[in-house]
Amino acid sequence: MLVQLSSCSKYQRLLKSTDHAKKLEMAVNYYEKQDYYRALQLFDEVIIVYRGKEQAEKIQYYYAYCYYGQGDYITASYHFKNFAKIYPNSKYAEESFYMSAYCKYLDSPTYSLDQSSTQEAIKEMQLFINFYPRSTRVAEANKLIDDLRLKLTNKAFEIAKLYYKTESYNAAQIAFTNILKDFPETSQREEIMYYIVKSDYDYAKNSIDSKKQERFRNVIEAYNNLISNFPDTKFKSDAESYYKKALSNIENK
Repeated sequence: MLVQLSSCSKYQRLLKSTDHAKKLEMAVNYYEKQDYYRALQLFDEVIIVYRGKEQAEKIQYYYAYCYYGQGDYITASYHFKNFAKIYPNSKYAEESFYMSAYCKYLDSPTYSLDQSSTQEAIKEMQLFINFYPRSTRVAEANKLIDDLRLKLTNKAFEIAKLYYKTESYNAAQIAFTNILKDFPETSQREEIMYYIVKSDYDYAKNSIDSKKQERFRNVIEAYNNLISNFPDTKFKSDAESYYKKALSNIENK
């Protein structure tokens, strides 16, 4: 306990001192011990003092990593990006550019929440790839983009299913179709195509008589698309029942 109090007392005296060289030395020392809170406070004290000097580059680099180490990814991203702009020729420039995008990736929430930050993360990661196309980090950056796009796909799928559940069948059909356009690589393609068959059928069934024929033909087209892409689909039995009902409705008119 006495050791802790003594340590705190020394740290407080250091914060109040005007010995900037000592503050910088101890800031780096705390940083290397992963005591990012104390390191950041000391870097805050010297960052202006050393602006334009040789030490400034490393201070800015540590400064960004202090926020990263504390889990403040938005602030860390800002400072990493700022570093890359101020020191484009630094040996840390590429790393900082990547870390700026990576922090955005880490800030991306679960797919059930708003995905605006996920879209921003994809944009930032793609910018890194465009800027450093030969970087050894490109493969990892592409993998992270795939992870982020999966979140967007899941979010869009969730919304489309909600449209269907609330009986907004036309909106559901449009939403499911847009997923296939926007995310053609999705592993949920089979299920989405099945939902298009269902949505088309329910939309046609609940339409006014003058529109039913055209809309039941859409069911047949959607079914044929599903079977063409997935001949042995696990949804074949259900999808075929919608297909047969649509055919029956057309033939009886």
